Amino acid sequence: MINDLYGYEKDYSYLNDVIKKTLELNNAEDAIFSIIFVDDLKIHELNREYRGIDKVTDVISFAFEDNEESHDDERRVLGDIYISIPRMIYQAEEYSHSEKRELSFLVVHGLLHLLGYDHMIKEEEEVMFKMQDDILDCLDIRK
Repeated sequence: MINDLYGYEKDYSYLNDVIKKTLELNNAEDAIFSIIFVDDLKIHELNREYRGIDKVTDVISFAFEDNEESHDDERRVLGDIYISIPRMIYQAEEYSHSEKRELSFLVVHGLLHLLGYDHMIKEEEEVMFKMQDDILDCLDIRK
């Protein structure tokens, strides 16, 4: 159980399967990374400071593997994923699907960025988005 930003407990244990499947499909089972849940104010601040975009977003990933020093002897040290819980809740409502589906999507999306995927050009986007869909489909997280 995790205390969320609103002071009540949420069971996000299903994310363990989402994370495990994403890492497994990318041969990164022993990777180290963090997922930090924040509010809209904090993610807006991060987006403005590090990406130069002055607005709220849903997920931001900071990949450590861009550095040579990001590997320890045993594991890959991937980086940090910041997810806005209020934005996730809003988007779940907006897209008419569950919070579980939206949060799972954001975790997969952020983790794939840490693993080197991107969507800046059409070909990369197709690969990344197919991987996201495949992971959520195989875990039967559709709605």
